[in-house]
Amino acid sequence: MTALLILGCGGHAKVVAETAMAVGRFTRIAFVDDRCSLPGDLPPVLGWPVLGPLAHALEASLRNQFYTAVVAIGHAATRLHWQQQLFAAGYELPVLIHPSAWVSPSAQIGPGSVLFAQVVVQAQARIGAGAILNTSCSVDHDVQLADGVHVCPGARLAGEVQVGERSWIGIGASLIQQIRIGCDVTIGAGAAVISDLPDGVTAFGVPARVLPRA
Repeated sequence: MTALLILGCGGHAKVVAETAMAVGRFTRIAFVDDRCSLPGDLPPVLGWPVLGPLAHALEASLRNQFYTAVVAIGHAATRLHWQQQLFAAGYELPVLIHPSAWVSPSAQIGPGSVLFAQVVVQAQARIGAGAILNTSCSVDHDVQLADGVHVCPGARLAGEVQVGERSWIGIGASLIQQIRIGCDVTIGAGAAVISDLPDGVTAFGVPARVLPRA
């Protein structure tokens, strides 16, 4: 049993905290967030304190209290940046898997990733670092998710899909088998992706179409 420091204290951080508690490994949780300058500036989150700004996590006074930390920030690039900072500072970056999720024993999950309630990860899927597999999404066999990918609630990824770094798969979206998705892609809610998508695009609709650049 140990203490867990969570970077961020918004809605996503609440789900991360409750997932951590459901795991049963942690006896104490605290948050840091840039909206907080000093302890007491923000009210407790789920009964746990907000101790100060994000940079406080790198100070020895906090590092000596918490050996384990996770980044609960939705913005992928920011999440990965802080994950790198925590790793360099010597924190353990756990994988948090809700007890109701099912993860194949042949799957690989990178450090700092979170898998929420009712998630399914099938055979030989590979999930990168700092990924978010949100409530009730499914990732089928041989899927490859790069670092920082967010699969939103209820999204479905068929077998052998590949998704590049920092991409965001919207709520309820579906990707057919063997699709290749680039880095920094946004896929809209409910989209049905039936063809490959290059880096940096936004796609939505059924079937999904790329939004023209401004």
